[in-house]
Amino acid sequence: MTELISGYEEEGIGYLAVLVTTKDKAEALMIAEQVVSEKLCACANLIEPVTSVFLWKGNIEHAAECLMIIKTPSDLFRPLLDRIKQLHSYDVPEIIALPILAGNPSYLKWIDEVTGNLLMD
Repeated sequence: MTELISGYEEEGIGYLAVLVTTKDKAEALMIAEQVVSEKLCACANLIEPVTSVFLWKGNIEHAAECLMIIKTPSDLFRPLLDRIKQLHSYDVPEIIALPILAGNPSYLKWIDEVTGNLLMD
């Protein structure tokens, strides 16, 4: 399977919104505090509860989860992904990056300042 981790910079996508679900708000808070303190992202919003319906090991499952929306420069996605996988309790955590195609310029600048990202203008 092809790994779809890089390529954002080549496409001119400078920022990502990363979606992550966790088993509960406590786990989401722990992950959020770690990745923000390590400057892998500027911000993580936590939304709970969300109801997830998914197929797992041949069974339809239902779970109340917490959804994280993490904002980060695209060049920090790989280390962010790796760190979330280290901290997360799931065998296969949902970590999905969506491109931020446009945004408030001063907010995007703030993302750069908080993460120490000096590559973006």
